[in-house]
Amino acid sequence: MSFTINLTVNGVNYNDVIDTRVLLVDYLREKLELTGTHVGCDTSSCGSCTIHLDGKAMKSCTMFAVQADGADITTIEGMCQNGELHPLQEGFKEEHGLQCGFCTPGMIMTAADLLKNNSKPSEEEIRCGLDGNFCRCTGYQNIVKAVQYAADKS
Repeated sequence: MSFTINLTVNGVNYNDVIDTRVLLVDYLREKLELTGTHVGCDTSSCGSCTIHLDGKAMKSCTMFAVQADGADITTIEGMCQNGELHPLQEGFKEEHGLQCGFCTPGMIMTAADLLKNNSKPSEEEIRCGLDGNFCRCTGYQNIVKAVQYAADKS
């Protein structure tokens, strides 16, 4: 069954007819070619598919694209503004918050939501805020430092 969706992704309006079974992460990656949103677990456990849906961090691997009809979505590609890295992107670079980079887009999207609601989180609040995002490489310490870096720039 097909359905027409209308949504805004990274400031661009899209109007597409899609199969109702298409997951939002697949729509973003395959239809819109925004491959920064990763598919890791397909169960919403790892957080690599995290995007912002109407300003709130959301895991896109267990959500149908039709459920996002009318929404405003930001992906990792939309975090950079006017060629300038978002402070979190800069923090991950400066504080070596990534190794393989697979989890990084989801970590950044989740951390941005955290900082929107708590501009100066403690280390414990950062760790709790990133709960549900898995990194298999870094040990998290530099990820925490990257978020603190971004918080200090605000």
